[in-house]
Amino acid sequence: MWRRVSDLDQSSQHNSVVDSDSAMQVASTARRSSRLLHSPFFSGFTLRNCYAQLTQPQTHFMISKAFYSSGADATLQSTTPTESVKELYDKMLDSVNVKRSMPPNAWLWSMISNCKHHHDITLLFDVLTNLRRFRLSNLRIHDNFNCNLCREVTKACVHAGALDFGKKALWKHNVYGLSPSVASAHHLLHYAEDHNDTKLLVDVMKLIKKNDLPLQPGTADIVFSICYNTDEWELMNKYAKRFVKAGVKLRQTSFGTWMQFAAKRGNTESLWKIEKLRSESMKQHTLATGFSCAKGLLLEHKPSDAVAVIHALNQSLSDAKKSGIKDELQKLVSVWPLEVIKHQKEEDRKALAASLKSDILAFVTDLLNMGLGANINLEDLNRKEGIPQ
Repeated sequence: MWRRVSDLDQSSQHNSVVDSDSAMQVASTARRSSRLLHSPFFSGFTLRNCYAQLTQPQTHFMISKAFYSSGADATLQSTTPTESVKELYDKMLDSVNVKRSMPPNAWLWSMISNCKHHHDITLLFDVLTNLRRFRLSNLRIHDNFNCNLCREVTKACVHAGALDFGKKALWKHNVYGLSPSVASAHHLLHYAEDHNDTKLLVDVMKLIKKNDLPLQPGTADIVFSICYNTDEWELMNKYAKRFVKAGVKLRQTSFGTWMQFAAKRGNTESLWKIEKLRSESMKQHTLATGFSCAKGLLLEHKPSDAVAVIHALNQSLSDAKKSGIKDELQKLVSVWPLEVIKHQKEEDRKALAASLKSDILAFVTDLLNMGLGANINLEDLNRKEGIPQ
């Protein structure tokens, strides 16, 4: 008969009953452990003490019922798993539960790469639980699998739409033997970015904080992009402060998104604080940061200063990037006024519309007179639709 081993702590392991054939089991376990130590998948793991301590009974693990009887949605329970995933699942459970040996690493990697549906992921996580139990009870390996496995598992969860399991992969203490990393969290954040899902963003950022995962510059890029695309200004500022406090060196792309957002909101106070922070780590402007500063100056009725910023930007950019000035200039004329006006108090919109019309016209005229080769359509400055007259 199979017996469930539900308690994985060390006390339960030391209290295991020693089988009468312990001598044979020690030799068998030693051979299995030797093979395991040469596996690249489990590189870095060591066995505790001598093999004489590994006298474990032939205990079989029952397949976890939680995936099938925990009140999960009936639709998910009835979903047919991918055939290749089910075959690998059965083979690996047979290996650890019946043959009492670790399955080949290729089986697990193949199972991960073939997961297509939520039901596939439930089988994958059940296999991981069984593998971890086997390693703890029979091999006395207490370390988790390496972080590469966690990254691929999280990627598979996102691909299969099993975000609930993807979040579990970020837990520092888990029953699956996974080693969470911020790279794993990025897979979930990219999903949130693709779907404009701020709820998932918040959930993942909470998990990153709770499980002490170090923030990276790439994390800020994704988080800022989500906040910008969903118009979540307060949320961006909240996370921006967290990145700065953690000492994360923000990239030019992050500063660009942050400053563009401030300019779109018409928040010049925040814009100049961000610009000060940017200037402390990098000298040259990008198209995004340079035009954000120009917009801030236009909001302060300083078209001449805005012209100076764009002229300097034109001098510093490479020839390949200079071509983007025309597009940014056209967006400043056609798109930005409507964006910034709608974020102002209703009683302030008419006055702002009038000043922007005048200052932008002067700004563009001066740039063209200075020799900026660009054909800018100024008709949008005269439109009545969306702009208070």
